[in-house]
Amino acid sequence: MEEANQSVVSEFIFHGLCDSRELQTFLLLPFSMLYLLTVVGNLLVVLLFITDPHLHSPMYFLLANLSFVDFCLSSVTTPKLTTDLLKDNKIISFGGCMTQILCVHFFGGGEMVLLVTMAYDRYVAICKPLHYSSIMDRQKCIRLVLISWIIGFVHAMSQLAMIFDLPFCGPRRVDSFFCDIPLVIKLACMDTHSLGMLINADSGVLATTCFILLLISYTYILVTVRVHSKDGASKALSTCTSHITVVLLFFGPCIFIYLWPLSITWVDKFLAVFYAVIGDNFYMLARLIKKKKRRKCPSQK
Repeated sequence: MEEANQSVVSEFIFHGLCDSRELQTFLLLPFSMLYLLTVVGNLLVVLLFITDPHLHSPMYFLLANLSFVDFCLSSVTTPKLTTDLLKDNKIISFGGCMTQILCVHFFGGGEMVLLVTMAYDRYVAICKPLHYSSIMDRQKCIRLVLISWIIGFVHAMSQLAMIFDLPFCGPRRVDSFFCDIPLVIKLACMDTHSLGMLINADSGVLATTCFILLLISYTYILVTVRVHSKDGASKALSTCTSHITVVLLFFGPCIFIYLWPLSITWVDKFLAVFYAVIGDNFYMLARLIKKKKRRKCPSQK
C-alpha cells in the first residue's frame, strides 16, 4: 500500500464530441479549417503589430499579446481534438492530461487578467486622455503584461497542485474532448466533493474578480462618455463595444460551463468547442484590418 497515494492510471480515454463515427469524420474538415484560420489570424495580428510602426501603441501592444495568448490557448486542445476525430480510441497519457490542465488554466487565467489590463488602458485613454501617454508608457505596458502571465502561472500551478496527487485507480473515461478538471476529478478513487468546491472557489475568485473589475471599468467609461463627451462619444463607444464583445466571448462560455447549476453535456461540449476553437480571434483581427483601412482612407472634411 505504499503507492496508495499515487496514480495507477497511466492514461485517460476521451469520449469525444459524439458517438457517431460519420459525424466525427464530417467535423474533421471544418474544425481543421477553423484551427488553421485561428492560427493564421492570431499570428497575423502579432505580425502586423511588429511590422507596422503605426500600430506601436499600448492598445495594439495589448491586443497583440491577447492574440498570442489566444493562439496558445487554442493550440492546447484543438490539435488533439482534430486528430481524435479520426480515432476510435482517443487516448491521452496521464502526463499529457496534467499538461493540458496546466496550460488551459495558465493561458486562460492570463487572458482574464490581460482583458482587465485592456479595460484599464481604455479607461485611461477615454477618461484621462491628456495623461494617457505618461500613464500608459511602454514600461508600464510591459509590466502589466508580465503581471498577467505571472498571475496565470500561479493560478495554473495552484489548480494542478490540488489534483496531481489524486489516486486514479479505476475508471479512466473522460466525457469530453480534453482534460477538464471537474470531469477528471470525478475519476479519482476518493470523495472529491470538497476538493471540487475548493477548485471551483480558486477559479471563481480569479474569474469573479476580473469580471467585476471589467464591469466597473466599462461602467465608469460609459458614464464618463455620456456626461462629458459629445463629439468623441461615437468613437469611444465603438472602442468600448469591441472590447466588451471580446469579454463576453471569453467569459460567457466559462460562466455557463463552470457556474451554471444544471449540467447539460452537449451544451457544455458545444461551448467548450466555441471557447477552444473559435473564441474572439477573428473579431480582434477584424479590428486591426479596420484600423489599417481607416488609416489608408483620405480624411473627408
